[in-house]
Amino acid sequence: MKKVFKLAGGFMAGACIGFVGVIGVRVLVLGDSFDGLCSRFAETGILETAGISLLAILLLLLAIFLQVILHEGGHLVCGLATGYRFVSFRIFNLTLIRKDGKLCIKRFSIAGTGGQCLLTPPDRPLEDIPTVLYNLGGVLANLLTAILAAIPLLTADGLPYLLKFFLLMFSLVGILLALTNGIPIRMGGIGNDADNMRLLLKDKKSKQALVVQLRVNALVQEGIRVKDMPAEWFSRTEDTDYKDALQVTTALLSASRLLDREEWEAAYNAFDNIMSHRHEVIGLLVKETACELLFTALATNRTGRAEELYTKELDTYIRQYKDVMSSKQRILCALALYREKDAAKAKEIYETVCLRKNKYLMQGEVDSDIALMKSILTAGNAL
Repeated sequence: MKKVFKLAGGFMAGACIGFVGVIGVRVLVLGDSFDGLCSRFAETGILETAGISLLAILLLLLAIFLQVILHEGGHLVCGLATGYRFVSFRIFNLTLIRKDGKLCIKRFSIAGTGGQCLLTPPDRPLEDIPTVLYNLGGVLANLLTAILAAIPLLTADGLPYLLKFFLLMFSLVGILLALTNGIPIRMGGIGNDADNMRLLLKDKKSKQALVVQLRVNALVQEGIRVKDMPAEWFSRTEDTDYKDALQVTTALLSASRLLDREEWEAAYNAFDNIMSHRHEVIGLLVKETACELLFTALATNRTGRAEELYTKELDTYIRQYKDVMSSKQRILCALALYREKDAAKAKEIYETVCLRKNKYLMQGEVDSDIALMKSILTAGNAL
């Protein structure tokens, strides 16, 4: 019943937004009078008015979808033009990746993001790796296409009304995305494209962190585990700026490498150190740290700390991503084994991940998670 009310509420809200949008365009862009429009709508049937309003919403959603694709496409084109190599291209929860020389689509999503283009930086000295064009590519694409859409809107006569509406929405969305990514700001602690570019130009360590993360991401998608990557990539975490998400992510990768090597105590201490700075770290990375600290607390028999970490909020977060991130299934396996004392359930989770291995995006991460689950199940005589 709640879903029905939610759907009905969404329908009504969408119709209202579309109706207001239609009136706004006709008054502000096409020059119609407000009184004339009101009398015209009064003569129009309710169903016809609702249909026009919903069509306007669909056109707006189409404009948003296309501009998101263009934004990420801008990063892709500018990155490739400056020597980067393609890794993945995500729009909402659909991700295009290269696997065994072929392109394929998998499901993956990150809260708070509409898309993401990931590339591998060129094999050059750090100071010679370009970052400006790669970061601003999305802004340039949105701005350019917004201008191109506005030209016929302002100069051509006799365009169909719905086409004018779409061009206006497409242009406005493009300008909005260009501004929200082209002016350095942080939302929820996460810097936009311009803020990242500013940080990379100012701080050499942040640039090094980004380069490491892009290279790690590429190798993990190809099936390489972090324990098998060069140790020097993960060795510079002692003076981490915990307000910098790039540097914190590198510290998390370093801790994850310890975990992948099954250095349980060292991994626990590394995650615990990051967690001690949680008031400086952005929310998403705090949750990721809490997940891994929970796992290592369970594996090292720190029952009290595990109970402290395993909040309702963290449980919701784990289950939100369990179908797209094998690491969350690993944590559920540990909870079943250590907290619930249900070895059969833990083994079932492990076997399910093994069967679904090829459906996950990050193949190196899956191999690591399967190995870690096998290790704790074997130690607990569940395998």
